[in-house]
Amino acid sequence: MADETEDQSAMAQWAAQNPPGESGEAPSWGDDEGAPGSERILNQEEIDSLLGFDLSGDGDADRTGIRAIINSALVSYERLPMLEIVFDRLVRLMTTSLRNFTSDNVEVSLDNISSIRFGDYLNSIPLPAILAVFRAEELDNFGMLTVDSNLIYSIVDVLLGGRRGTAAMRIEGRPYTTIERVLVEKMVEVVLQDAKAAFEPLTPVSFTLDRLETNPRFAAIARPANAAILVKLRIDMEDRGGRIELLLPYATLEPIRKMLLQQFMGEKFGRDNIWEGHLATELWTTQTEVRAVLDEQQMGLKKVLELKVGDTLMLNATPDSLIELRAGPISLTRGRMGRRNQHIAVRCEAPLTPQAKQAVQKI
Repeated sequence: MADETEDQSAMAQWAAQNPPGESGEAPSWGDDEGAPGSERILNQEEIDSLLGFDLSGDGDADRTGIRAIINSALVSYERLPMLEIVFDRLVRLMTTSLRNFTSDNVEVSLDNISSIRFGDYLNSIPLPAILAVFRAEELDNFGMLTVDSNLIYSIVDVLLGGRRGTAAMRIEGRPYTTIERVLVEKMVEVVLQDAKAAFEPLTPVSFTLDRLETNPRFAAIARPANAAILVKLRIDMEDRGGRIELLLPYATLEPIRKMLLQQFMGEKFGRDNIWEGHLATELWTTQTEVRAVLDEQQMGLKKVLELKVGDTLMLNATPDSLIELRAGPISLTRGRMGRRNQHIAVRCEAPLTPQAKQAVQKI
């Protein structure tokens, strides 16, 4: 009885792992497959689960499978510590400049700094909105500033004398008027000036407004798969306000990447000024061997091997010829040979050669 019970439990377990087909019949094996332990074919749900596709709709699949591998290619902004300092400085500058621009009580706050693919960001922009494409002159690339509709209507309302305490009127389904675009353009120029001042302690960068767009497809400044830094700023004007999103592709920040890797402003990446000064002092007091070369001749190896004691080599130098001073293989300068007291001396007749100057600069 015990053997029969074990066989039945084994068959039940095997049947649970291998459900019958659509016809209701148990699956059959060929001549080569004679045991339940042989390989079986995965169904579509199991394949989707292994690949990380979201079957439940809760969004957890982005952290597993193929999507996790793809998203891991994004570079986190935390690897560029100086960026956070620059954007904190930008928030302080914008608070002051927008107060002067609107003559109202303006509070600017930094909501989030994240990494995102450029194509994903274009698809996530809530419309209607105004997209300002600007150029970073010294970095020779572009960036993008997105102003949402709430902030657009709030700025127009504030600048044109709207009453406080009343919500800004929104009219959906129509393009922005010329007045609205001009007022937003003025605000964008103020923000870009603040961004220039925020980057100034790190590196001089000039941000120039290139154009304003309302269609995200016309504001493409990078390939959809390229990574970018997204900075979300919240602007509050008492009971009104909205969001500004600043997007900088990593290609734009690449020329100053070393500066953004600094942990603090002015970091020298391991350079020690005290050690450099000590090394320079020691180099100036170091003694080196300098040779005075009267003349050089080239001859065949056979003739050199035939030289014997007592042979004479005739030099082409005369008493008035210039001799060459060398430090190892480097030619330093040329001079004339003479005598001073009981010593043979050389008086320099020419400045250091370019080769010697390059060697000193490398040191």
